[in-house]
Amino acid sequence: MINLPYSEYPIHCVTNFQDLVSTHFHGAMNAICWARTLSGDFADIVNKVELTENIGVLDEAGLRRLQLSEQGQLARDILLRDLKLLEAHGAAPILNVIRSYERDDACPFFPTDVYSFHADRSPVPTDTFLCTYYGEPSEILPNVQAEQKVFVPEIRAELKKLYHGAAEGFETFLSGHCFDLHYQPKAAARPFSLGLGNLWRLAIDHPESQVPPCVHRAPKEITGQHRLLMIC
Repeated sequence: MINLPYSEYPIHCVTNFQDLVSTHFHGAMNAICWARTLSGDFADIVNKVELTENIGVLDEAGLRRLQLSEQGQLARDILLRDLKLLEAHGAAPILNVIRSYERDDACPFFPTDVYSFHADRSPVPTDTFLCTYYGEPSEILPNVQAEQKVFVPEIRAELKKLYHGAAEGFETFLSGHCFDLHYQPKAAARPFSLGLGNLWRLAIDHPESQVPPCVHRAPKEITGQHRLLMIC
């Protein structure tokens, strides 16, 4: 089981995939973890993938074509199994090998890339699933330790300078540009690493959600080390 250092983390741990997908979010609990210690050499897979861009997609056929060591084959079997589990659940998992994500420098005081703490949004009920198999893991931040940037007075004032429409359209402007999905840590906030091998289900912002969306971010990569991430 995963060890939570602080009681305020809104996380529930399970021991199998069925419980991961069937457990209901409730109250402040908006992150569910299938805690796992995985066997196999995932670095072998990452090192065999030639990236032509900063992010590559590795599908089932591409996985099967890789010439791997015995431990690499064990890792591949785990990836194929996870893909099948998520697809059978109705999800559309993507396996990425990541050198780095694109940075958002269009608005210097308010970047909206995935390195910023943010929540996901959907017009229909769904969840985010993710697992880091190799490289730096993602992080989450308890909602009580985060505040929406759009309500920080100095940031809100700067956003109003960008907006040139009627006052009643300002909130629509914020949501239309996803500004309202981004958060900043409060003083003494303690982000929590999602770890390697754990399969997570995170609550997102959708019309039928009964819980606050899970606030998370991508890590800053280590130079020369790629990440292997499954997400949907």
